[in-house]
Amino acid sequence: MSAIIFENVYRYFTREGKSLPALDGIDLTVADKEVVALVGPSGCGKTTCLRLAAGFEVPTKGRVTVGGQPVNGPGPDRAVVFQQFALFPWKSVEENIAFGLRNQGVSASTRRERVSAVIKLMGLEGYETAYPHQLSGGMQQRVAIARAYVLDPEALLMDEPFGALDAQTRIMMQEELVRIARVNPRTVLFITHAVDEAVYLADRVAVMTRRPGRIKEILDVRHVRNAERWNDHERIEDVMDLESFVHLRTHIWRSLREEKIGVAP
Repeated sequence: MSAIIFENVYRYFTREGKSLPALDGIDLTVADKEVVALVGPSGCGKTTCLRLAAGFEVPTKGRVTVGGQPVNGPGPDRAVVFQQFALFPWKSVEENIAFGLRNQGVSASTRRERVSAVIKLMGLEGYETAYPHQLSGGMQQRVAIARAYVLDPEALLMDEPFGALDAQTRIMMQEELVRIARVNPRTVLFITHAVDEAVYLADRVAVMTRRPGRIKEILDVRHVRNAERWNDHERIEDVMDLESFVHLRTHIWRSLREEKIGVAP
C-alpha cells in the first residue's frame, strides 16, 4: 500500500526573527492508487505540502507518512515532477530517463528493459536518441514524467507539472496523464492552480484555505464521474460539457473566491 497521509501537520517558517505559519493542522489522506488534486489561493501552502511529502522539508508539528513509513527525507519510494522539466540538456531522452536507475545501481540490462517499457508507455518511441532542445515543451514534460515512472515509485508527487506549457499542449498532456493512469496507476498528489485540470484529473479534489493553509473541503469526483460515465469520453472538451463537471468546477471556484476576498460572494 502506498497511501500518503498528513496527520495534523503544521509548518512554520522564520522570517526576520518572526515565526510565520504556512500550514495549520493539515489532515489529508491520498489512498493507494488514488489521485488527489490540491487547489487553493496562491501562497496557501500547496507546494509546502508536496515538499513535506517528498521529504525536502520537515513538519514543525505532526507527521507525514508514505506507505505507512514516516517521511524523514527524500527516498526512492517517491518521485517528484516539477513545473520546470529539469532535463539534462547534454543527455538524450533515453539517458535522461535512465539517470535515476543508474544512480540506484540498476544493471544495464534491467535499465534498458525498464526504460524501453516506459518510453512505450509515454509514447516516446522514435525519440530515444533526441536531446531536450530538439523536443517540444510537451515532449520534454513526457520525458520528465517518464523519468519519474521508470523508478517505479510508490507515490508520484506532481507540482504544477503542466504549468509551463501552452494551453493546447497542456490539454493534450492532461488527456495523456489520464491514459497513463489507467494503464499504470500510481498514488498521486497533484498540485495545481487550474480548477478544470483538478476536476478532470483527480479522484478527489482538496480545497485549501488561504494562509495559514488548512483543508477547507474535499470533493469526491469519482461518484459523479461514474454516474455520468466520464471514462466513456476520451477528450477533455467532452467531459467539460457534462453537467456534473460544470457543477463541480463552479462549486470549487466559489469556494476559492471566498478565500481570495475573505467573504462569501
